[in-house]
Amino acid sequence: MKLTPKETDVITLAALGFSDKEIGLKLRISYSTVRDYIDKIVLKMHARNRTHAALLYAKYHPEWLISIHEV
Repeated sequence: MKLTPKETDVITLAALGFSDKEIGLKLRISYSTVRDYIDKIVLKMHARNRTHAALLYAKYHPEWLISIHEV
């Protein structure tokens, strides 16, 4: 389950509770681009939804917590 750097940014912000609109503003991408990233992430991770994807990512990549300090 290898995510691109941008996908990692998106799933990290989603896991932190940011909405798609907030993620878009923070990463300077459109809402629809955020939705595309979320959809790709969910598929890549074989997750049921964005929350499940965030939980799976946190389980297998605990180092993402470090990025919380960069938000």
